[in-house]
Amino acid sequence: MVLLDTNVLIYASEPASPFCSWARKVIADEVSSGGAGVNAAVLAELAAGDAAPETIVDRIRGWGVSVLDVPAAAGPVCGKAYAEYRRRRKAESGLDAPRMPLPDFFIGAHAEIMRWPVATADVARFQTCFPSVRLIVPPSPFAST
Repeated sequence: MVLLDTNVLIYASEPASPFCSWARKVIADEVSSGGAGVNAAVLAELAAGDAAPETIVDRIRGWGVSVLDVPAAAGPVCGKAYAEYRRRRKAESGLDAPRMPLPDFFIGAHAEIMRWPVATADVARFQTCFPSVRLIVPPSPFAST
């Protein structure tokens, strides 16, 4: 199973995105092999920007993507990673972060406890906050071909 970050689903839905082909390939490859899933954090992010949020779950499942519950065991992992992020952000920039963990922290914690990779274009946050989680990322625009 691979957890899909919100940005992967957005890219796959937007033909003009430079990562559209990558996102569609990741989804298709993972659905046809070990499976691809999203959790409530991803659904919430998608629903917040969607004209028909009540249809998101059906559309996601229509792609063959599983809709997964976040295990309770992910809560403490999420909170610990987010507390460290807030501390580091304050120390490095002087800026506070919201007190409530951001969705990426629920996604990362879910992946960490299940030992699943995450497909995402948000490489820096996941690498920093969840270094044990394997990432599936789009090709770098600077990579040589």
